[in-house]
Amino acid sequence: MQRNPAAGMGGIQGSRISLISKSEIRYEGILYSINPEENTIALRNVRMFGTEGRKEGPQIPPGDQLYEFIIFRGSDIKDLTVFDAAPAAPAHHDPAILDAKKAAPGTVWSMPPISHQPMGGGGGGFYPRGGGMGGMSWAGAT
Repeated sequence: MQRNPAAGMGGIQGSRISLISKSEIRYEGILYSINPEENTIALRNVRMFGTEGRKEGPQIPPGDQLYEFIIFRGSDIKDLTVFDAAPAAPAHHDPAILDAKKAAPGTVWSMPPISHQPMGGGGGGFYPRGGGMGGMSWAGAT
């Protein structure tokens, strides 16, 4: 049985989060999930900002790497701040849409050409498959 990562998050999934670990290192990312059974919090698109003078002695400098995701142990989190509320639902209410997030201004997306079969043309189609943080793929296409 797969667990819904949004369960019990009170509408904050997708919000921008700042998290400070007990090591005094600050991270910022987008809230992906909270798992109360495992006492973990997962952020996606995460940046590490170092200790920023929060601890005595040698400081940890900010990193320049963007992490696809980081899962934090809840017992090692000192502070957590929600900066931005989760994006609002689309203005139209289409029951086919499970979740949506607008792209950042200036973002350009392109898709490879897709060949379609006529209705009744046998097999193929678009089927979502699990893929870590929500990958989609074509299944049965010829």
